[in-house]
Amino acid sequence: MAGPGPEPGAEPGAEPGRCAHFVLRKKRFCRMIPAPGRRFCGEHAHEEEQNDRKRIPCPLDPKHTVYEDQLQKHLKKCNSREKPKPVYFVQDINAGLKDVAEIPEKQVPLSSLSIEELQNLIIKLKKASNGLELHLKEQILSHQALQEALNDPKNGESAFKHLKQQASILGNMEKLHLLGPGRCFVEFGAGRGKLSHWVDIALENVQSVQFLLVERATTRFKVDGKHKRRDSIFERLQVDIQHLCLNKVPILEKERLPVVGIGKHLCGAATDLALRCLVESYTTCCDGEDEEPAPKRCRSAQTEVAPHKSAGNESTTEDHKPVAGIVIALCCHHKCDWTHYVGREFFKSVGLGPVEFHYFQRMSSWATCGMRETTSKASPNEDSEDQTNYTEEHEQTLSRTESGSDTLQGYVYFFS
Repeated sequence: MAGPGPEPGAEPGAEPGRCAHFVLRKKRFCRMIPAPGRRFCGEHAHEEEQNDRKRIPCPLDPKHTVYEDQLQKHLKKCNSREKPKPVYFVQDINAGLKDVAEIPEKQVPLSSLSIEELQNLIIKLKKASNGLELHLKEQILSHQALQEALNDPKNGESAFKHLKQQASILGNMEKLHLLGPGRCFVEFGAGRGKLSHWVDIALENVQSVQFLLVERATTRFKVDGKHKRRDSIFERLQVDIQHLCLNKVPILEKERLPVVGIGKHLCGAATDLALRCLVESYTTCCDGEDEEPAPKRCRSAQTEVAPHKSAGNESTTEDHKPVAGIVIALCCHHKCDWTHYVGREFFKSVGLGPVEFHYFQRMSSWATCGMRETTSKASPNEDSEDQTNYTEEHEQTLSRTESGSDTLQGYVYFFS
């Protein structure tokens, strides 16, 4: 949207060699470069007094415009056009529930419940959790690969927090003997790929290591380029986890290395989708069966893991496992979805259903809603590479308290 001209306090005029269109929303002139002899760029060329060509919004993405007489040519190369699906795309292979009859049509907000209804929900929750192993031992580890970054004073509070989390994840992976040769590390919700980056640094002298970075969105400031000269293989899969069939990924079809699933910021339902992808879809060779995952032996802890099997047992059983282990840091429980949830059978076994699930997922945010004293406030002068180039996921919503015993976001789930 453009105004008739600059407002008081705005830039006095267009920069030399730049478009003369004034962007009212940004209170500055467009900075695109026009063609020689033109005052406006291609996007704003319709403002040329002698230009009789009409520009229209692109039907694929109305955020940009195109000349009407070049529409058909533009549609063939528009970045918003539907691209061919990759070979590993299988529609809804990890989606879970297909019967929408189980999902209530109208979900009542938690705030509309009475005190008595909330108390009944809490009673149901306590009753269902009776007998579960809820005594979790805190065990925050570290790893030598991150020591230099952890001791770098240039890293601000936000970057330091994420480095400590990544170091603890790597420390526990090492304790589980998941850091080793002949592995394919699949990072779900990879973003910039920082977790895979540190895993690769930890495996500097290890042979036969592959990395698959799964991310549905295009990402800026990726760190994959730092590893192009190394022996490790890095490959990005731009696909929603809901539609990812690992068996059809060419690099896995060729090598068949044991997979280690990892994730640091795997919001809510994305964790369930990743578990289905690894435990259900990958191990059943994409047979398309729509059933609940087999019960898994898991240990839940803030960073606590069970003692690892002996070396003898590991050598005889792990070599034949398509999935060697899963290490996922849980977050954003309020974004869980009954449709994809892998624990529906447990809920049903204790007399709970989708209605209670909806309320419990909202109640889970009570532990991380920020309604408590924070440890400190970040200094505006504390800049780092992570803070200036890219804002880590969830910084806007998560509390700045450290991963303490009352913070659900501090939990890591291990499957091996």
